[in-house]
Amino acid sequence: MTTRQTDTVAGARSDARSQAVSAAATATKSMPYVPAATSPNIPPDVSPDALTWAETVPPAAYTHRVVARGTRIRLEDPTGDACAHLFLLRTDAPYERLNVADTLKIPWQAYLGPGHPLLSGDGRVLATLAADTSRHHDAFCGTTSDAWNIAKYGDARPEGPTPSGQSLLTLAAAKHGLTLRDLGPTLSLFQGVRVAEDGALRWQGSAGPCTSVDLVAELPLTVLVANVPHPLDPRPGYTVGPLRIHAWRSTPTGPGDESFTASPERTRAYLNTLDDWESRS
Repeated sequence: MTTRQTDTVAGARSDARSQAVSAAATATKSMPYVPAATSPNIPPDVSPDALTWAETVPPAAYTHRVVARGTRIRLEDPTGDACAHLFLLRTDAPYERLNVADTLKIPWQAYLGPGHPLLSGDGRVLATLAADTSRHHDAFCGTTSDAWNIAKYGDARPEGPTPSGQSLLTLAAAKHGLTLRDLGPTLSLFQGVRVAEDGALRWQGSAGPCTSVDLVAELPLTVLVANVPHPLDPRPGYTVGPLRIHAWRSTPTGPGDESFTASPERTRAYLNTLDDWESRS
């Protein structure tokens, strides 16, 4: 066994640098890539120079990030078992946050798909789901609670083997000075749910491996993500796969975009967004 020398400043520095080199050499599948252009999984249609965020979120883990207005965020499910529980807050006004009810009501559409706006409770568009090769998502169930995970897996602790989405998102929120009371219902990406004829919610699983979702930030956003099993996942084990994220500089949705003019209600929401943003700029 190698003895680590940390009882002097020089020894501690040498040890820390050695550990960093070792971590960089072995951590290739689950870590933020700094700078983002060093990601080994850069999408072929994205310039490395434009990247601002690249990360692989392991199963049972979380991530968080502040992104600028106009940032395009791609989430990828490489194995078919990722489940990204997503919550958004406006960074310059965190009291304005994702409102799932309005996200379904304003577009008159309960199922997320390309062009779907993700709205705040103030009638503004926080982000637009700009592209989607999965179409297996859920806006009804939210993420898993501690009580749910304890009942199903016997443990919900964020540092335990089967953390709940609630426990991980609470940690992610704390990184931005937010608490559990700042969070609300989440959207679940890559594991779908449909409403049956009898009104029951039916889990439909994923669309398979190698699907992706692109979001465009219409305002400065604080993005919180927990990668944990969907609450309706009927599999007995804690089954979840890695989640890839790449984000890059792009442009927000404008009046010439199809999403902007898809319906009178959507146009009003985008106009509300522009009006508020320009008054603060």
